[in-house]
Amino acid sequence: MYETSEIRKGLKIQIDGEPYIVVDFQFVKPGKGTPFTKTRIKSLITGSVLDRTYRTGEKLEPANIEEREMQYLYPEGENFCFMDTSSYDQIYVPGHVVGDAAQFMPDNLNVTVMLFDERPIGLTLPNFVELQVTHTEPGMKGDTASGATKPATLSTGATINVPLFVEQDEWLKIDTRNGSYVERVKK
Repeated sequence: MYETSEIRKGLKIQIDGEPYIVVDFQFVKPGKGTPFTKTRIKSLITGSVLDRTYRTGEKLEPANIEEREMQYLYPEGENFCFMDTSSYDQIYVPGHVVGDAAQFMPDNLNVTVMLFDERPIGLTLPNFVELQVTHTEPGMKGDTASGATKPATLSTGATINVPLFVEQDEWLKIDTRNGSYVERVKK
């Protein structure tokens, strides 16, 4: 059990059987009465944000959160199959948990899967991945306005904006946090 004095940003706690992470906190010591800690916590499952107040001396239950390194294997219907890199066990992560990250997951990509009581609740991709351009229109000669972009379809099916000089079959480095083009990569 955590004490209220241990509350800090990033602390993972459990409330009513659901995992939460502390987003913000403030210790308040009023002139009269007992000190307390105001917290803003975010659900790791639904993403909803709550404001909670804890008096000094209250106990907080730690969340049973585990992060495992896993390798993405293949999609299967609405689910995605991942393999634990240490035990080689395979698990299926529901599509709503993977979300938009599926656009930037080539086969055999190593990701970090967050588990709550052995149930997948989230995943973290590496900050950058390398993907191949499967389709893009050629850039128009003379169309050199600064910062001009065109759409390009990647090997995972994602469509992003790239500079005009990028051609089909080239490999690109993509930032998975915002889905943006970073640079061309030699393969």
